[in-house]
Amino acid sequence: METVAKVGVKKQKGYLYFVDKQGDVSAATMARGGGKAKKGSKKVAKVGVKKEKGYLYFVDKKGNVSRAKMARGGRKKRR
Repeated sequence: METVAKVGVKKQKGYLYFVDKQGDVSAATMARGGGKAKKGSKKVAKVGVKKEKGYLYFVDKKGNVSRAKMARGGRKKRR
């Protein structure tokens, strides 16, 4: 895992934070987040990260944008 951009987003309970298609940090209400779930998502921070193929981009515990190499291939089938 490596940090791509230091953002420092303060996470609130009941929201799911993710890196959207534009490379910005967005938040969506969780289905079981307590209270009424609102449809859609809202931008939290404009970052503009350029995504590379083969990596998974996410918002880590510190509120920064990080990435991890995707595990490809899975398990081999048994006969």
